Amino acid sequence: MNTVAPALTPTTRALAWSLHLLVIGLLALAAGRAVTGDRPHAGLIVTAAGACGLVYAVGPMLPGVRRSRRAAALWLAAVGVVWLVLLALSPDAVWAAFPLYFLQLHLLSRRAGLAAVTVTAAAAIAGFAAHQHSFSPAMAIGPALGAAVAVAVVWGYQALYRESEHRRRLIEELTATRTDLAAAQHTAGVLAERDRLAREIHDTLAQGLSSIQLLLRAAERALPQAPQNATRHVGQARQAAVDSLAEARRFVAALTPPALEGTTLAEALERLCTTTSARHRLTARFHLTGAPAPLATTHEVALLRIAQSALANTVHHAEATTAEVTLGYLGDHVALDIADDGRGFDPARPAAPEAGGFGLAAMRARAQALGGTLTVDSTPGRGTTLAARVPLTPPTETEPEARP
Repeated sequence: MNTVAPALTPTTRALAWSLHLLVIGLLALAAGRAVTGDRPHAGLIVTAAGACGLVYAVGPMLPGVRRSRRAAALWLAAVGVVWLVLLALSPDAVWAAFPLYFLQLHLLSRRAGLAAVTVTAAAAIAGFAAHQHSFSPAMAIGPALGAAVAVAVVWGYQALYRESEHRRRLIEELTATRTDLAAAQHTAGVLAERDRLAREIHDTLAQGLSSIQLLLRAAERALPQAPQNATRHVGQARQAAVDSLAEARRFVAALTPPALEGTTLAEALERLCTTTSARHRLTARFHLTGAPAPLATTHEVALLRIAQSALANTVHHAEATTAEVTLGYLGDHVALDIADDGRGFDPARPAAPEAGGFGLAAMRARAQALGGTLTVDSTPGRGTTLAARVPLTPPTETEPEARP
């Protein structure tokens, strides 16, 4: 209602106006019955009723009553005093005690409100008995029952409001938690996508650009003495640029790698070995063992990228002459082995990113993302063997992830 302080239990405007109209109606009833009933002191009753209504009407317009329980208590005391004067003049004023119960319970604290209601009920009973010049238990039933109903209604409403506020806060907390969770999932997705793109760029575009650089450098060295060899190197560099451009377009379109379009993983790996042997001073041979089984696109992409990155490391860092790429289907697993006769290295010593360290980390991350493993066996001067093991998963379980 309009008379409540901000700390009080809020009520609707309809309830507030209903209470206002009830007070005005009961005061008007007391004044009207005094006039029409030709009661003694009718003028004083009308005056007291008007004064009570005026004091009551002042409360909602005072800002202090809405902000302070102390100010509300003083206003209720003023209303109560004028009401007692009216009660002393007319027994009809006893009915005005009922809306006073609601005001006292609503504006005062629980203990003070209960005490005020008790005093008001006792005054109503005593005033009515004084006008009747007698007392009987029946006279106490009306005011006492009204007080009990008011206490039950107001306290029940306050309990419902507290429960509603508790649920509202829980909903707000749940909404905030879901918002935070969505933000965390978005951040995790962004980081995962960045990591995926980093691996993709390293395994495709970066390796392609490195191949172009090596081929152009070889063409530059062969140009004075062997123009034909230089032309061949330039042609190979041009083809590498075409492949890198296809990969770049694949990033934009988010499609399957061009090397796997319309072909199998084994054919793509065999073509990779042929291309590597043609472009570099490395003989790469492909071997297939076991009965080929259907693979999810994510598995095919991961194994192809691992092979590309491993052969690129072999070309750029191993100084090898031969490399053997073996794809094997081993029951419930698929294995990819890349072995070279290069200078090898110590796997226990971390390599710098420019020396292929990022490539090994990216290959291991690709295998682990599919529930597989990647191991590196190498000894300085005795070559390197890289082995990737990935479980065979039906395409229906992972295919949706392959095409974002």
